[in-house]
Amino acid sequence: MKAISHLTLIHWLLRLLIICLAQASVSIAHAVDTDTQSATSLRTKYGVLQDQLRNNPFQKPLYLDSSEKSGSVAGDMYALIDYPFATVSTALNIPSHWCDILILHLNTKYCRASTTGKTTILNVSIGKKYDQPLDEAYQVNFSYRVATKTPNYLQVKLNADKGPISTRNYSIMLEAIPLKNGRTFIHLAYSYAYGFTGKLAMQVYLNTIGSDKVGFTIVDKQSNGEVVYIDGMRGVVERNTMRYYLAIEAFLGALSASPQAQFEKRLHAWFSATERYPRQLHEMEKSAYLDMKRKEYFRQQTKNSATTAAR
Repeated sequence: MKAISHLTLIHWLLRLLIICLAQASVSIAHAVDTDTQSATSLRTKYGVLQDQLRNNPFQKPLYLDSSEKSGSVAGDMYALIDYPFATVSTALNIPSHWCDILILHLNTKYCRASTTGKTTILNVSIGKKYDQPLDEAYQVNFSYRVATKTPNYLQVKLNADKGPISTRNYSIMLEAIPLKNGRTFIHLAYSYAYGFTGKLAMQVYLNTIGSDKVGFTIVDKQSNGEVVYIDGMRGVVERNTMRYYLAIEAFLGALSASPQAQFEKRLHAWFSATERYPRQLHEMEKSAYLDMKRKEYFRQQTKNSATTAAR
């Protein structure tokens, strides 16, 4: 009887092992299939956008779209960039590199990447478009994850549950695929949701100091030929989507410089890129921007060094 019991136990253990292996195989196959679908979808989008990438107001191979739903806005930037996929994939799957990208934005006052176990967080401070103490800025914690990294597809996700003034569900997603000519096609998606307080604050901004702010989508043309751009919340999300894209481009462009020179090169490149679209993106003079960002970067480096030393 004992021998039979042992054989029965072994039999059931083998069956359980086979079931677990089968389930694991299904999960792996599903993940691979999903990644393949995402890469295929992005490649299909590249084919669909050929005309828009060649002919657009940006005078660059870019396509920008935006949408607004009840309580949320989203911007999508598609771009053809002159960097090999291997360079893009290697550079954009490192958390600290995203801090180098985010700090270029006018409203980013501080960024630090930290990893505990398998969890990586970008501690970001969001503030005004001028020099500002960190304790007056809003802290937003982005979870950072390389969702997919294969020889032919990269997807990185940054998500934050909470933001300033009742905003929430912040999402920055970047995906990229290689092209045959040594270039890379990328998609940057930026979105967030907002509650009543956030909507009210944005309405006050759009009706006062932000009343002349517009986005990039052309919605009409006046009798004199002057174009009318999208405004409101879609205008806001389009401007920030463009700023984040230009920060990625500036970061990649500075990789050719020495490590000591990369920060300055990124600053100058980002500001010059934004000035190509003054109607939408001009906020301050170059000297003011450089001075503000140098101070913020020095503060960031000092604070990060102090945090590391305290461990």
